[in-house]
Amino acid sequence: MPAPKTQDLPPAGGYQKIKFARVPAKTLFSGFQIIGAYVGITSFAAYIYYLTYKQIQREEIEMRSCKLALMPMLIAERDREFLKQVRKNRDEEAKLMKNVPGWVTGTWYGEPIYKTKPKDYFDEGTWDDLCVHSDYRTSALRQNFHLWN
Repeated sequence: MPAPKTQDLPPAGGYQKIKFARVPAKTLFSGFQIIGAYVGITSFAAYIYYLTYKQIQREEIEMRSCKLALMPMLIAERDREFLKQVRKNRDEEAKLMKNVPGWVTGTWYGEPIYKTKPKDYFDEGTWDDLCVHSDYRTSALRQNFHLWN
């Protein structure tokens, strides 16, 4: 035989009272204490900054003078590598085109590329001219290398 259904009723004596009264948070510091602490910490930090500022300035001057001393050498090395690559390209062109009749290295079938420029004029060309004999991946990596700094 099934059990009789019973209704869910409140416990005897009723439910507890709902606590809805406002409970204010403890005030650990007053406003003046917080402002005083802010001023004190800021003053201490400014003093520490003042003590280290002169050392930072000296280090910046030293780094700047190192850069100024090294830049001529670095530029000369860059130019030297550039000229070595141009020479490699010229030698490669001479080797590739040695069987082509009428081909003179540095010209277009004997015609100078720059007709209005003097004979001793050197054109640096584009990046693609510099990397003409390398594969595309190497050229693209070198071309975009400065973007990674």
